[in-house]
Amino acid sequence: MDNLIKICGLSTPETLAAALDAGADMVGFVRFPKSPRHVTLDLGHRLSLQAKGRAMRVVLLVDPGDEDIAQAIEAINPDLIQLHGSESPERVAEIRAMIRRPVMKALGIAEKSDLKTLAPYAGQAEHILLDAKPPRMANALPGGNGVSFDWRLLNGLDPALSIMLSGGLNPDNVAEAIRLTKPKAVDVSSGVESGPGLKDPARIEAFIKAARTAFAAQNH
Repeated sequence: MDNLIKICGLSTPETLAAALDAGADMVGFVRFPKSPRHVTLDLGHRLSLQAKGRAMRVVLLVDPGDEDIAQAIEAINPDLIQLHGSESPERVAEIRAMIRRPVMKALGIAEKSDLKTLAPYAGQAEHILLDAKPPRMANALPGGNGVSFDWRLLNGLDPALSIMLSGGLNPDNVAEAIRLTKPKAVDVSSGVESGPGLKDPARIEAFIKAARTAFAAQNH
């Protein structure tokens, strides 16, 4: 998963086209009714067909039951499933065995001690997404809150881990985030929006360009 750029929470053919045309490596579809980025199975199916062969398709699920997973797999046929709830390492392993395709587990980070949660998941999920812990509000979403964590907390993290950096990234700060943390990949959702759930094609393009340039500089 080296130097990949993921645009998450895409929910219209037009914004998906913008992400694909700008060169996104991964595109994410959210299956979580409380999110302004939620897509129905039918819309997810159509968006997935649009992205097929052009980018890796990711379905984001939050503490899904087996039936939720089966429906998402059948309708959207993702290349990878992203688990963004409180799934245990055992549940991640169970889901991975069931779907027989890669799994990415999102973990919330706020302080150094939160990094201790990585190890149990690293052996069960192909990829780990590090997001900021959601604000302590009753209506806070598990992700997509536009909040970042202190990236310096990742100093000394095992470079062999397949880490995707998320949380509060946007076109203006993604280059600095990559320089500081040297992640394998980056993920953005609200940072390329003009309003909750409203992706902005110009911001998508700017984010991908900034991230691509930063990754290139890191590799020289």
